Amino acid sequence: MRETKTGQVIKSTGSWYKVKSEGQYFDCRIRGKLRLKNYVKATNPVAVGDFVEFYIGKENNEAVISGLKNRKNYIIRKSTNLSRQAHILAANVDQAILVVTIEFPKTELVFIDRFLAAAEAYSVPVVLLINKYDLYDDEHLETLEFYELMYENIGYKTLSTSVITGRGIEELKQLMTGKLNVITGNSGVGKSSLINALDSDLSLRIGEISEANKTGKHTTTFAEMFETNFGARIVDTPGIRAFGLYDFDKEPVDHYFKEIFKFSEHCKFNNCTHTHEPDCAVVAAVDNGKISPTRYNSYINILSGDEGKHREDVYK
Repeated sequence: MRETKTGQVIKSTGSWYKVKSEGQYFDCRIRGKLRLKNYVKATNPVAVGDFVEFYIGKENNEAVISGLKNRKNYIIRKSTNLSRQAHILAANVDQAILVVTIEFPKTELVFIDRFLAAAEAYSVPVVLLINKYDLYDDEHLETLEFYELMYENIGYKTLSTSVITGRGIEELKQLMTGKLNVITGNSGVGKSSLINALDSDLSLRIGEISEANKTGKHTTTFAEMFETNFGARIVDTPGIRAFGLYDFDKEPVDHYFKEIFKFSEHCKFNNCTHTHEPDCAVVAAVDNGKISPTRYNSYINILSGDEGKHREDVYK
């Protein structure tokens, strides 16, 4: 009878997986039918952070993943290639660090809100990290303060950082220590530079910003977990240009917007969509400045299934 081992996936290339088990590392593949619990139809059925069962094959001593343990949570988005499938960025994480930039390149608010909604749906705490502080002029800093005030009032932890000056780096270390952290964001926001500032021993490749279009070039092509010298584990993910939400039709979208869900309890109708119904407490809260119009715009964006457009009238 073959011996089955249990370990955690620390690297995934899509064709093979590096698994850590009892201090040893195994390069594993998936062969045959994989035993999956809580299966999600995804382009990558096994993700970094997953706990798996595997065995060593008799013929060529190749390690084979045979089973997937239950996940406590995961970060998932719609696959860019197969719109009906999903891609899991990481599983079993303690928190997500969403790296954004006010400029160079600009991170759109709707992208932030879509990520936050997905994290809420799958029970992943998020820290909103605003990077490249040293590059910002007074106008940029006003925008940064707006971001901080809006998201902290909702209940999200925010932090501004600069790799150049060291701003926020020590506080970030404290937030991450003892946890498995997935670090993600748009291409070009400085994830690799930030990770290197946290632990220079990791020596990740540094991306360059294209001067032509101010968008980032991909430097990470697959997800990988790293152990740091300050007691945190990091999952570095490929930069993402858009965040398509997956499987959001089972529950009301307003459940994933903390402030909208709070005010929805006072709506006249239990099934209120907060778009056209009379006596809607959410719309009233937007009109009274208690809910940010940009957040409401993102809610409408998701509710309508629109990946890129928004309702202009909420700004009027």
